Amino acid sequence: MRASDHRPGRTTPPRPLDVESLFPDLAAHRRTATRLHPRPGTPGPHDSHVGGPMLWPADEPWPVCTTPHRRAPGPGPLPLVALAQLHARDVPDLPAGPDGCDLLQVFWCPFDAHGPTGYGMYTHLRWRRAAEVREPTADLPAPGAVGFDGYLPEPCVLHPERITEYPYIELLTGELGAAVEEWEDAQEEAAYEAEEEAGEDGGEPLLPTYQCDLSVAPGWKVGGHAAWNLTGPGTMDCEACGCPMELLLTVATTEWQADRRSWIPLEDGPMSPTGVVVGNHSKLNVFACPREPSHPHGFSVQ
Repeated sequence: MRASDHRPGRTTPPRPLDVESLFPDLAAHRRTATRLHPRPGTPGPHDSHVGGPMLWPADEPWPVCTTPHRRAPGPGPLPLVALAQLHARDVPDLPAGPDGCDLLQVFWCPFDAHGPTGYGMYTHLRWRRAAEVREPTADLPAPGAVGFDGYLPEPCVLHPERITEYPYIELLTGELGAAVEEWEDAQEEAAYEAEEEAGEDGGEPLLPTYQCDLSVAPGWKVGGHAAWNLTGPGTMDCEACGCPMELLLTVATTEWQADRRSWIPLEDGPMSPTGVVVGNHSKLNVFACPREPSHPHGFSVQ
């Protein structure tokens, strides 16, 4: 029995408004996503988890980073840090991997020393069939030198929950985009006026907005829509075939933010259970090619 089977689940509160009743055309853009809800625990190698032991074959070399690291002169290739392990049986929105693989393992390097600037992240994904790991290793390598503690996740069990999402507001176009933008502006103006009338001690609750409450969920998740808070809307096309990529995984610094409190699970609300810090307290979006899952993944920090 998996570690998460003995732990209470996590439930996202109902959205404060039915957004499709406001904007019926959004139904065509509806997607499901699986919020992972990582919480501190003691996962085993056969569990889905963040920061736990991997189901890794004893006879298979552990993935390493071969990039020279300025802050760690001398060491040879560095073992990658085990970030997350996701079984398709536990995560409804995890797509099938290459050749029907059902287990996704995510690693990253504990140094910002990659890419064209020399200060970027390096993330490595490995797909496999869980049933084929007959003899898992009992000795996972220590990360060795670490450039930033935010790359070392706390062991967490998952409490997967399927939800519905809608596109990031700036990706909505035409009449639908204009209507949502107009409504959003009116909500923000009404909230500002209510706050002014209430004064410092009024405690007036914010009115729900599309951006914060009705579209993209915060925190760790699989599938759904990507948020583009940092760079603004971008395109992510497969470098192998040019196909528009879809969001595979979001690795988040926090499970919610002050302006997204409506997403706090009913059972609890820890902001940073994993100890992971992405960039300047941001999130990493990982994209996959829907046409061919073996094609290289895309990455964007937002």
